[in-house]
Amino acid sequence: MQRRSWTAITIDILQVTVAPSNKMRIMYKSNLNFERFNKYFYDLLKKGFIEETNDSNGRSVYKITERGMSLLEVLRAAQDMVASNES
Repeated sequence: MQRRSWTAITIDILQVTVAPSNKMRIMYKSNLNFERFNKYFYDLLKKGFIEETNDSNGRSVYKITERGMSLLEVLRAAQDMVASNES
């Protein structure tokens, strides 16, 4: 099994956060272990691609920002370009 690239992992995390989600859900949906998840997640949070908010019950959830949505679109386009050149 081949390791996923930074691009693939970042896309996975950002896609999950399109709908506000808690950290556990993001980690599982991104298919990452705790250590790798924290490395990527906190980097995206620190750089403003994801933001922390509260749900209706006052629990912390995380959602993609406008800046994160722009990054997601660029990464998807780049991934599509690379995939189409491999065929």
